[in-house]
Amino acid sequence: MVTLQVDRLIDFVAQVFERAGSSKDEARRIGSYLTTANLTGHDSHGVIRVPVYIRWRNAGAVHPDQTVDVPVDLPSLAVVDGKFGYGQTVGPQAVRLGVEKCKSQGLSAIALKNSGHIGRIGDWAEMAAAEGLVSIHFVTAAGSILVAPFGGTERRLSTAPYCVGIPRPGQTPVVLDLATSIVAEGKVLVAARGGKKLPKGALINPDGSLSEDPATLYGPHEKDGPINHANGQGAIRAFGEHKGSGLALICELLGGALTGNGATGPNRPFANGMFSIYVDPQRIDPAHIFDAEVTRYIDFFKSSKTVGGVDQVLIPGDPETATRAERIANGVPLPDDTWAAIVATAREVGVPEIAIQAATA
Repeated sequence: MVTLQVDRLIDFVAQVFERAGSSKDEARRIGSYLTTANLTGHDSHGVIRVPVYIRWRNAGAVHPDQTVDVPVDLPSLAVVDGKFGYGQTVGPQAVRLGVEKCKSQGLSAIALKNSGHIGRIGDWAEMAAAEGLVSIHFVTAAGSILVAPFGGTERRLSTAPYCVGIPRPGQTPVVLDLATSIVAEGKVLVAARGGKKLPKGALINPDGSLSEDPATLYGPHEKDGPINHANGQGAIRAFGEHKGSGLALICELLGGALTGNGATGPNRPFANGMFSIYVDPQRIDPAHIFDAEVTRYIDFFKSSKTVGGVDQVLIPGDPETATRAERIANGVPLPDDTWAAIVATAREVGVPEIAIQAATA
C-alpha cells in the first residue's frame, strides 16, 4: 500500500492530465475531483480512473476543455450537450445551470447528454446542496454494458447510478449516492488492482453461477496492465433483486432515453447521461418547516437501538464525512497495483521521474 498526502496527489494527477493535453485549470479540476472521491472513501471513482481516462483520451473518446452547448434553454428546463468533454468539466457547467434556473424559478430540470465519465455523482449533489438546494440525479452510461438485470445472466444495464442530495444548514448535507448494481464497476477495478475484495456473489457468470473474481468481468489481465471489461464474459449483479433492477431500468430510461444521451446498448460510444431535478426548499416551504423537520427526523432516525456490533445508526454521508477527515489527516491509501498503473500512465504521457518521486516523498 502507498499513502499519498492530498495536495501531492492532486498535483500529481493534474500533471498527468496537463501532459495529456488539458489546460492547467482543467487538469487541476480533474485531479481535485478524482482525489475527493478517494477522500470520501469512493476509491472506485478516484484516481484509479487515471489510466482509463488517458486511454479514452488517446482513443479520441473524450476531448479536453469542452464548453457545453445548450440546444434547449427554457426558464426551468435545459438540455446540455457535453460534447464528450471530461465529466469533471462538463458536470459543473450543467449543475451551475440547474442551480441558476432553480433559484430563479424554484424548480428546474437539466438533461445532460454526451458527457465523459462524470465521476462521483455525490459531487454534483453536494454542489447543489451548498447552494441550499435539494437535487435528484438519474444517471446512465451509454456503451457501458456491465450489469445483469434480476433474473438474467447477460449484461443489459450500466451501473446506472442514482443520487439524492438534501442540504442541512451548518452541517454536511445528506447525500445518498449509489450504483444500482451490487458494486460499482470501479469497485471491481479496485479489487482487480489489489484493493478491497468484492462482496460474495457480486458477479455472475454466463452459466448463472456467482463469483467474486474480477476476471469474471474483465477476463484474464496482467497485474498492472490494461484492464477492459469488454474482455470478460460475466456481469455485475443488480442490487436488491427486483427492486434494484427496476430502479436501474428507470435510471436508464431517464438518464439515457429522456436526455437524448441514449440508454446503454452495444456498439455505442461511452457517454454519461444525467437527468437532474433541482428544488429550492425556500420556495416550496414558505412556513420554513423543512430545515427543522429534517433535523428532528434525522435525530429520531439515528436514535434507534442498534444491533450487536454496531456502534451507531448512520445516515447517507456519515461514512464519507468520517473517511474524509481521516484521509485529510493521514493521507490517501492506494494499493500498490493501483499506484503502479497510475505511474505507468504518468510515464506514458511524459511526466518526469522527479515529479513521480516527489508525489510519494
